[in-house]
Amino acid sequence: MGQLKTIAWDIDDVLNDLMLLWFEEKWLNDHPECGIQYEEIIDNPPHKILGVSLQEYQKSLDDYRLSICYQQMVPVNEIKNWFIKQGNNYRHIVITSVPLICAPASAQWVFKNFGVWIRSFHFVPSKRKNQHIPEYDKDKGSFLKWLGKADFFIDDNTENIKAAENAGVKSILIPRPWNGSQKTISESLMLIE
Repeated sequence: MGQLKTIAWDIDDVLNDLMLLWFEEKWLNDHPECGIQYEEIIDNPPHKILGVSLQEYQKSLDDYRLSICYQQMVPVNEIKNWFIKQGNNYRHIVITSVPLICAPASAQWVFKNFGVWIRSFHFVPSKRKNQHIPEYDKDKGSFLKWLGKADFFIDDNTENIKAAENAGVKSILIPRPWNGSQKTISESLMLIE
């Protein structure tokens, strides 16, 4: 077997359906007056659409990440099936952007659901008010450039995709309401060579 190509995966809204489940299980329960549907979340972060501050949205999302609900999320079916069929043909790492307090929960979810294939967890801490930690990388693209090992990067955020492409990594966008992709998840995964 020759050298395996390396795929760097985002976690939330790629390997799992975090935004959908958080919105349906937490946000709508806490805000029954909310009159929008998941498909209307065309911005990420969606705090303006939800009519709240960025900090209120982040606190709600972080509370969900730290709850048992996050650990009970099932992987995105198309992604998990791809891993079962194709996972052994590549080396896999994750690169996520979560606050420091949520990184252990993210790592636990990844290794519980994808540990057969994914052996390496990395994160670029997302900023939170009143949290001061060293900034080694300004975004996922600068991390991938420093790492120098990824052949593919898979994410749901167009800014992360651009940053990774600027770092010379072929990038694949997973369709979500906020990124405008016209492909299905299965069609996007077909771009991995």
